[in-house]
Amino acid sequence: MKLESLQLDPVAKSLSIQAKIDFEQFHLFAEPLAAAMDARVIERHDGADRHQWLLTFEGTHIQLNYEFYADICWLGVEREDEVEVLEYLASLLRRLL
Repeated sequence: MKLESLQLDPVAKSLSIQAKIDFEQFHLFAEPLAAAMDARVIERHDGADRHQWLLTFEGTHIQLNYEFYADICWLGVEREDEVEVLEYLASLLRRLL
């Protein structure tokens, strides 16, 4: 898996991920991404134009989202104190750039 870019937005509590993602085969991107972060998939919600998976990483719940029409993928957390988890995950994923 090759990522094109990563963008951390602490205000939005999100980490944007730019990569070549096939919406119809999202699992072929998402499962290796979760493995690269040593995260575990808890739930998968696959819709007509959006995928939303719930991951867990060391006790933190992380939303993995991908929207087809905007061609945007991101990881998000709920609380501000969890942004440091996204910072750490970004450091892990940089090796895939």
